Amino acid sequence: MTQTETKARNQVLGLLFIGVLMAALDIAIVGPALPAIRTAFGVDDRATAWVFTIYVLLNLIGTPLMAKLSDMFGRRSIYVLDVALFALGSLLVAISPNFGVLLAGRAIQGLGAGGIFPVASAVIGDTFPPEKRGSALGLIGAVFGIAFLIGPIIGGILLMFGWQWLFIINLPLAALVIMLSLRLLPTSRPATQHPFDWVGMIVLSILLTALAYGLNQINTANVVQSLSSLQVWPFLALAIVLVPVLWSIEGRAADPILRTSLFARRQIALTAALAAGAGLAEAAIVFIPGLVVAAFGVSESNASFMLVPIVLAMAVGSPVSGRMLDRTGSRVVVILGSALVTLGTLLVSLFATNMVMFYVSTVLFGLGLAVLLGAALRYIILNEAPASERASAQAIMTIFTSIGQLIGGAAAGAVVASQGGGVAGYTASFLSIGGVMLLLTLAAFGLKNRAAELAQMHNRSNELSENVQPAHT
Repeated sequence: MTQTETKARNQVLGLLFIGVLMAALDIAIVGPALPAIRTAFGVDDRATAWVFTIYVLLNLIGTPLMAKLSDMFGRRSIYVLDVALFALGSLLVAISPNFGVLLAGRAIQGLGAGGIFPVASAVIGDTFPPEKRGSALGLIGAVFGIAFLIGPIIGGILLMFGWQWLFIINLPLAALVIMLSLRLLPTSRPATQHPFDWVGMIVLSILLTALAYGLNQINTANVVQSLSSLQVWPFLALAIVLVPVLWSIEGRAADPILRTSLFARRQIALTAALAAGAGLAEAAIVFIPGLVVAAFGVSESNASFMLVPIVLAMAVGSPVSGRMLDRTGSRVVVILGSALVTLGTLLVSLFATNMVMFYVSTVLFGLGLAVLLGAALRYIILNEAPASERASAQAIMTIFTSIGQLIGGAAAGAVVASQGGGVAGYTASFLSIGGVMLLLTLAAFGLKNRAAELAQMHNRSNELSENVQPAHT
């Protein structure tokens, strides 16, 4: 019976692995497709940025929405719905007759993908015993590293047959996942349900959409005049006004999207800012193929292969930085990671047309990004947040990383377009990102040192022991 249960759990884990890998690959391989999509539809860099931005925006909305729906209607049905939406979006993108339909397909893809990872995590919580959940979640989390490792290679091969194949490949994978899901996944749902924070979700969605659109429309060549235009200031003003509104709503919500009380801790507030910086830098990867095409005159397919050193650096940097955490603490590791991202983006902006310096800068960038997207920031959150609030604190990490991706995609596209595209536009974009990352590197010095961090770990350990001690009579 035990062997049967173990086999069933492993089958479920394999199925979840395939589904999450499918969604993660779409983020990793879309970058190489952007130059080809821009050429195919005759749009500028500002519009092309929305291929990435709209996916991230709907992904962010879909994450809490689909997680709650899985609580209400069961894991299997919502997981199948998420995969079906992802497949439908992929099909729309592949057959899109115009750029508007393509963006609609990317939005549907993002909404479906937003639910795949959290629902997969919930299934693991429902079906795996406590002593097995950590390793199972670790395997699912490692999918994103695998996706960034093999994504550019797969993208380069498929681009030889046309950019549409980067999305058509999702269809047979989705059909396989749906078929296996209907057979293997449980229909369970939690016994206790909290009311979904619909008001907070709607306000957050409007805020992020307004911010993304306003940033995307800024002309960095003439910022003052651009900010006064109707395409920019009303949207940025709306985003600014909604910040205190959202803060007030979340402070009163029973189960908030953002638990505002956590931001009272400086360590968590700094970590949230660094998570946004990690998302900002991650968004920059999407624009590197466009820079390579403009700077070196290579094909879109070959440009994707030139990303391989970045992902190899990320594959090396992630485990190395994880081991460093136990020896030096998070402060040293985060400062090092932020500094490497800063140096990499500044070097690629200054020496974009030098092939040797391009590879040096992108390797530095990949090493630093591996640190920020890896264990370091989540290590801080686990150490800092009380056990009862760790899930909410981890949600902050996810949301702020997505916010960074959203802002990075919109702002980078705006800078590239404002500078007339080409090498000048891309280098200006990376210079801007490098400036932001420099400020965040300096901010990282405000994190707790190793002694303070160890003391905090001791305090949390004592709290946990007190919570599990039996009562004395």
